[in-house]
Amino acid sequence: MSRTYEPAARVSAEALSTFMRQALARCEVDEATCEAVADALVTASRMGTDSHGLRLLPHYVNAVQGGRIRPQADMRFTRRLAGTGYLDAGDGFGHRAGYVAIDHAIALADEVGIGAVAVGRSSHFGAAGCYALAAARRGYVGLATCTADALVSLHQGQGPFHGTNPIAFAAPVPDQPPYLLDMATSAIPWNRVQQYAAIGRELPPNVVVDAAGRLTTDASRAASLLPLGGADFGFKGAGLAGMAEVLSATLTGMVHGFRLLPMSGDDMSTPRGVGHFFLVMRPDAFVEREIYDRGMLDYLEDLRAQPALEGEKVLAPGDREWRCQAHRDKEGIPLDPANVAAYAELAERLSIPALI
Repeated sequence: MSRTYEPAARVSAEALSTFMRQALARCEVDEATCEAVADALVTASRMGTDSHGLRLLPHYVNAVQGGRIRPQADMRFTRRLAGTGYLDAGDGFGHRAGYVAIDHAIALADEVGIGAVAVGRSSHFGAAGCYALAAARRGYVGLATCTADALVSLHQGQGPFHGTNPIAFAAPVPDQPPYLLDMATSAIPWNRVQQYAAIGRELPPNVVVDAAGRLTTDASRAASLLPLGGADFGFKGAGLAGMAEVLSATLTGMVHGFRLLPMSGDDMSTPRGVGHFFLVMRPDAFVEREIYDRGMLDYLEDLRAQPALEGEKVLAPGDREWRCQAHRDKEGIPLDPANVAAYAELAERLSIPALI
């Protein structure tokens, strides 16, 4: 049975962002990249996705100090066709590459209605939803996906093959937060397994297997994730992961997840060459904007009005995140004991003011 944990501390989004930017600056990361990484990590943690938010900062510091990620990468964009382009991220931070790619995709969409940008020679970019959301907040429909190192078994496979290969989709809604779907194609993200292992929390059933391929709920024994759909219907998640491979590895010229250098491990000096893919669309390139706006409002009104199970409420994608964001903006972003210890160690090692 899962236990409930009280946070060891709470911090404001502003304080967390300041600490992150100071930590990265001490690693000689340029200012624009510091802002991009902090923005992506704090955005994820404000929405409750700490596994892709604040928990990742120590890893990124190790990666940039080790030489895996370049602190001041030369990112180069090449327009290929009217609505397509390629961004060489120069082995820099994936967060900066993601926001730069979205900017270029929006510029393409402004001109021809749709913009697609493939990104190569990048690194882990945190939560895919940050980039789809960046488009939606500016009035565009956005999609983002990425490859990742092999952590997920194929359906009925014995060992890991695909990465968690996230797919994120966001769409603007008049006078409301955007519609936001941000999902791994695995049953759960690997970072969440690590997070649960760090605090000794039990995993839900049917999401991971141990080294022998047996189902387990012990996060410390997890050797491979199951694809979305679990042991019985994992062919669905495996198929979506394959779609992400085609978009984010094949179209970018990068290796696919099975051949990708693992994110964790002893080698923090070799660039990983991660690929991303971003798509941005102007709603008015397809229908008049007022028709799109009305359609989104009608759809979400109908969805949220549907009868729910006793004690439950029907939510649209993103509703849970916006609710969590409002709570954390008011009460502070929680840190578990492992986070507190990791951030204290970072402050001491980098000679910057402590977070708490």
